[in-house]
Amino acid sequence: MINQQQPFYIKITILLFLAGLLSVLIIFAGDIIIPLSYSLLLSILLLPIVHFFEKRKLGRVPSILISLFLSTVLIGALVYFIASQFMNFADDLPAIKLQLNEHYHTMQVWVRKHFNMTMREQHDLVDKATDKISQESGGYLGQTFFSATKFFMVVLLLPIYAFLFLYYREMLKKFILAVLPDKDEYKILDVMEESKLILQGYLAGLMIEMAIVASINISGFLIVGIKYAVFLGILAAILNLIPYIGMLIAAIICMMITLTSSSELSDVIWTLGILIVVQFIDNNIIMPKVVSGRVRVNALVSIVGVLIGGALSGISGMFLSIPVIAILKAIFERLEPLKPWGMLLGDENNHSSKVSIPSLSKAGNHKNDQHKDNSDQK
Repeated sequence: MINQQQPFYIKITILLFLAGLLSVLIIFAGDIIIPLSYSLLLSILLLPIVHFFEKRKLGRVPSILISLFLSTVLIGALVYFIASQFMNFADDLPAIKLQLNEHYHTMQVWVRKHFNMTMREQHDLVDKATDKISQESGGYLGQTFFSATKFFMVVLLLPIYAFLFLYYREMLKKFILAVLPDKDEYKILDVMEESKLILQGYLAGLMIEMAIVASINISGFLIVGIKYAVFLGILAAILNLIPYIGMLIAAIICMMITLTSSSELSDVIWTLGILIVVQFIDNNIIMPKVVSGRVRVNALVSIVGVLIGGALSGISGMFLSIPVIAILKAIFERLEPLKPWGMLLGDENNHSSKVSIPSLSKAGNHKNDQHKDNSDQK
């Protein structure tokens, strides 16, 4: 345990050591921790629905099962809609292949003109690259099959874990209160309640943001006349859930698909322009109003947290990084030795409005009191 009287370098060393141990645990036990984390998020998101049914005297188990069923139906409908849009895209693959051949021939002519490389030399270069890829594809196919199998296992375990979290939530709450000091019980309850509200607001905000961004993307693509407008708009909105780098990935994928489905370079430029405008609207209007106000974590910490989460657990870690930082902020702000760290994680504007202004007023009152004392002495 960190002692408040210890020097700062000792406290920072202990915190870094604990962070290192936690990172090693995530790396080696990520296959267990990540599914449990997503199940916990799902259970917290479904908690208001479970409470709604429990108040109707349905019982705990039926309430949880109905909530999980409704969420499964909603997610399944979304997946089905995306899959149907993807199938429409797949049906046009022969035409897309012809379009790619035209672009490939145009690129060959441009390379021959500017780099003085004959068609024969270009074909030989492509054949060598293709042979190298085919030699390495066996390992990649094995890794892809293993990753797909692991993904489906997580999908199957997710509702089971969520059901158990919701069913044993009172026992887990009593356990946390039992292992921590009694004198901090009110702080623990406060942190648990605020963490629940933060996560519920954050996850609900993400869903609303995704719906708004998808609607704007689809509208923009339809107005310009981009093919597969619905598919590309939803794909870009889903990838936008990945903090900071999601829209960059979405822009590259959408531009490549537009290039394969259109002979006009202007369509690719329009696709990029629409995504840039939507990203600007999202960053300056949608995200601050719908999502960021519920979390209140500054941008620097968010970016670093996303990078650390990606380094530890890939895309899954990126998704989880912001909720984890928000919970840590709620904990740090209620523990006296860790309050400076909570201030570091928070938004500077919020702290300046809550801390600096009262301190200035107190300083002014103190100066007035000193002036009055000096006048009395005279």
